Amino acid sequence: MVGRTVILEPLDPTGHGPGLWEVMRDAPDSIWTYMAFGPFHDYRQFETALDGILAPADWSPYTAVVEDKPLGFASYLRIDPPIGSIEIGSITWSPPMQRTTSSTEALFLMIDHVFDLGYRRCEWKCDDLNEASRGTATRLGFTYEGTFRKATHYKGRNRDTAWYSIIDDEWPELRGKFSDWLSEANFDEKGRQMRSLREMMTR
Repeated sequence: MVGRTVILEPLDPTGHGPGLWEVMRDAPDSIWTYMAFGPFHDYRQFETALDGILAPADWSPYTAVVEDKPLGFASYLRIDPPIGSIEIGSITWSPPMQRTTSSTEALFLMIDHVFDLGYRRCEWKCDDLNEASRGTATRLGFTYEGTFRKATHYKGRNRDTAWYSIIDDEWPELRGKFSDWLSEANFDEKGRQMRSLREMMTR
């Protein structure tokens, strides 16, 4: 999946792993708080986690590559073609990737691909305590559907899971807003946005 600022390539632990480790090994432990894996103390642990992401049959992970450097990864998961539902999750952006145009465009490319493939529903789920993820879901145009109490547990604690979705009926309008935001005309010569995506989504 090729965008203006980012390319999404199928995750390859051998090819992408060392580069990902380079930008993530000194990241604060807080980036792993709401992930099922991490933090990591050495590359072997990190590589094992990448291999684990590739293991489930209903997961399809991608690496975000910016200017030929792997800067993060995200995955399709709970892929269910018969009912036309798919989730985007396990999103892990390195510090250089966070809060950038590329991080938003990567997620736009993933959502757009979902509906290009004919799916009816794209889901986003996160720990109810993860305010950053909840805010991102809203900014991207997902609709909050409710919170499943004690939906799972990880790292020694219970997790209430907040559910969000975009459905195929909504995507054409939302896609237009993404396209307006991603347009080069919306960014100045230093790459700073003129209007925020959140502003465009709520207009």
